[in-house]
Amino acid sequence: MKCIIYALLALTVCSGCVAPQRSTVKSIQLFNGKNLNGWHIDVPDMDKDPSLKSPFLVRNKELISMGKPGGHLITDSIYKDYTLEVEYRFVNTPGNCGVLVHASTPRILYKMFPKSIEVQMMHENAGDFWCIGEDITVPDMEARRGPKENWGSTEGKERRIKNLTDGSEKPLGEWNHLKIECKGNTIKVWVNSIPVNEGYDCTVNSGQIALQAEGAEVAFRKVQLTY
Repeated sequence: MKCIIYALLALTVCSGCVAPQRSTVKSIQLFNGKNLNGWHIDVPDMDKDPSLKSPFLVRNKELISMGKPGGHLITDSIYKDYTLEVEYRFVNTPGNCGVLVHASTPRILYKMFPKSIEVQMMHENAGDFWCIGEDITVPDMEARRGPKENWGSTEGKERRIKNLTDGSEKPLGEWNHLKIECKGNTIKVWVNSIPVNEGYDCTVNSGQIALQAEGAEVAFRKVQLTY
């Protein structure tokens, strides 16, 4: 009987020595549903005319990009090796917008766009890459970007890399789910759970995250980062 008791005690002690498994995955809500804390705006026209209203606001717990004047809402913090999930919809008419990852130097393109890789949200083109002062490689580059001699990341160059699929977006007014995975020098993109783009050998692997005001009114109800 004593042997059984000692054995049970030993098992209890040993089980207490094993550290509990803890998840190392952390999530951050970059948009808190109340205000734009943690972000700053960069809208060139507001430098010229301070009376202009910011195109970025919070309405009914949604982050709204009014589309005009053109510019960017940029995180104060820099991020690396993460998955970004965004839920968005075009409010009135479909148009143009985008999520910029690995953003850094402001206004290097057309005196507006920060150095970055843009993940396109433009209606019927969601998931395209646009190279803005940075670059990225995908399979079938010439088929998706045009002749090699025209490639580049500055004004006048072929900066667009077309996504792989059509028909991944929801009808106008419905919410779309955009997932961007940035790991090392690789960027992968899904639209509504459909894989639409993947690039490697990116010239940058960290930076700020930015949302655009680029003509169309867009609502965001989720901007979540997991790392």
